[in-house]
Amino acid sequence: MDNSSGVGVIDKAARVLDALEAGPTTLAQLVAATGLARPTVHRLALALVHHRLVSRDIQGRFVLGSRLVELASAAGEDRLIASAGPVLMQLRDATGESAQIFRRQGEWRVCVASAERPIGLRDTIPVGTQLSMKAGSAAQVLLAWEDHDRLLEGLQTARFTPTVLAGVRRRGWGQSLGEREPGVASVSAPVRGPSGRVIAAVSISGPIERLTRQPGRLHAEVVCNAGRVLTEALRKGSD
Repeated sequence: MDNSSGVGVIDKAARVLDALEAGPTTLAQLVAATGLARPTVHRLALALVHHRLVSRDIQGRFVLGSRLVELASAAGEDRLIASAGPVLMQLRDATGESAQIFRRQGEWRVCVASAERPIGLRDTIPVGTQLSMKAGSAAQVLLAWEDHDRLLEGLQTARFTPTVLAGVRRRGWGQSLGEREPGVASVSAPVRGPSGRVIAAVSISGPIERLTRQPGRLHAEVVCNAGRVLTEALRKGSD
């Protein structure tokens, strides 16, 4: 499909932003992902930084900028969050555990929506909570489908291994036992944007005593279904 609008500079800037959807990106990675000349990519990226559509992380890599979040919020077009409430409540009710959606922001994963278990022992993760990308099933899912360089970088000091991530890709879901916090288990599945990239992870979490040492066996099917529902909502919203 031809995605050209006929306005060259806008099309090229859009290719840069599309490439950044996957997470922090070096200039070389941007050049490879967009197919544009290095000087062109560099000039566009710096212009986008000036307008806060793109930012730089602590290592100098390019990331999507805060202005995009502001614009999405102002326009009410954050379809993921708009779709999240009913899906998370159904997931919570089906599993009896707290449910969350995480997005990657730089070196962190951020809870952007949640539905808490109403009573009893629960894993409470308020909206806005920043958690490590080095531990937990949501971090596994957000990293598992990254390109080779990002995968290797993400695995440095991580609590999970390449073998674990290979299992996530094969099964289509991740699980963790006490990775992020002792005594807490979780199951996560990917949410994909219209381009097919993994843009978020939908999760349930709770005490290992309830979720058992094989939480995926109990809950992977319903968590994966929630991921598919959210993915379809994003796809329809882009039509």
